[in-house]
Amino acid sequence: MKRLTRLISASIFLGLIFILLFSAYTSEAVKRSRRACSGLEIIIRDSLRNRFVDKADIEDCLISEFGDFKGKIMDSISLVSIEKAVDARSAVRKSEAYMTKDGILHISITQRKPVVRFQGKDAGIYADEEGCLFPLQKSYTAHVPVVDGFLPFRPGPGFKGLPTDTGAREWTGRIVEMIRYMNSTGVWDRNIVQINVRENGDLVLIPREGREKFIFGPPVQIEDKFRKMGLYYTSIVPAKGEGFYSTVNLKFEDRIICRK
Repeated sequence: MKRLTRLISASIFLGLIFILLFSAYTSEAVKRSRRACSGLEIIIRDSLRNRFVDKADIEDCLISEFGDFKGKIMDSISLVSIEKAVDARSAVRKSEAYMTKDGILHISITQRKPVVRFQGKDAGIYADEEGCLFPLQKSYTAHVPVVDGFLPFRPGPGFKGLPTDTGAREWTGRIVEMIRYMNSTGVWDRNIVQINVRENGDLVLIPREGREKFIFGPPVQIEDKFRKMGLYYTSIVPAKGEGFYSTVNLKFEDRIICRK
């Protein structure tokens, strides 16, 4: 009997604790629902390396679409809608909106990081590490390799996303992979200043120094082709002298074809 009494007492005690905690939580939720937004803070990630996204521009865009946040009841502010509006900006990779207890609306923005610029006859466009295309920005120009010539896609003004054509999407991914490899070497990223696409799809790499043009072929077997380019500089140039050849063809397996 005493054991049953102790169990009942413990249950009542735990129930009271639960009621008190629930009341405190409910009270805080009610207070929060009535609390007004006291300000807006926009955080741009990696702003030292990339300056595509401007705080003032984001703020003007949000106020234009949602009005002034200051003074609005916190629970009336849709964080999901804010994130969708910010993510729609071409240079924004991802945003996160959240409120803090002091009533500040925080918006954290991660910018897209371009690795290559595709330049057509009329317009240019960036691609990031995921192969996602996004427009050039008026506020900032990134110093990345430029690929021009006969590109396999023509995205319209303001296009953002992966190329819609499967072949163009795969080609863009291979180019990004090629640029990633060049950057990893610490050599080719500095020495190759331009990549031109011929009508037949061959890539032609133009170095910073010398008159040679390297016919790379399609962006496949990337590491092997750069290995052959290195062999050209370490074995053929010392034997023939700088500028002896005008074109160096790397596209054929196990061969380097040089022409004056």
